Amino acid sequence: MTATWKIELIPVPVTDVDRAKEFYERIGFNADHDHQVHDKLRFVQLTPPGSACSIVLGDGITEKAPGTQEIQVVVADAHAARRQLVEAGVEASDVDVQAWGTFVYFRDPDGNSWSLQAMDTRPNG
Repeated sequence: MTATWKIELIPVPVTDVDRAKEFYERIGFNADHDHQVHDKLRFVQLTPPGSACSIVLGDGITEKAPGTQEIQVVVADAHAARRQLVEAGVEASDVDVQAWGTFVYFRDPDGNSWSLQAMDTRPNG
């Protein structure tokens, strides 16, 4: 029997934790935790709506350079996701229709890149 593997947490490198937290909350992520563990470690966990996987940002979380993370998320409707981003004041790409899905791209304030993919074979995201 094969064990079940589920991705749970992805670190996102940022330069300003409070600015990044506000950005992700503005686009609909839930702030699950914001703990100053000690003077060199602040742990902020945010979860996209409907997701079992969260992101973590903060001080002392990762040595990756801000702006280097790339994350892809499956959404139910790329057009609706784009509208949500634009209404939140986020610069998002036009909807990009490909044979393997419909995409919208955006970046967080540090330049970390996100692609949102809607797939007919996964209509609920």
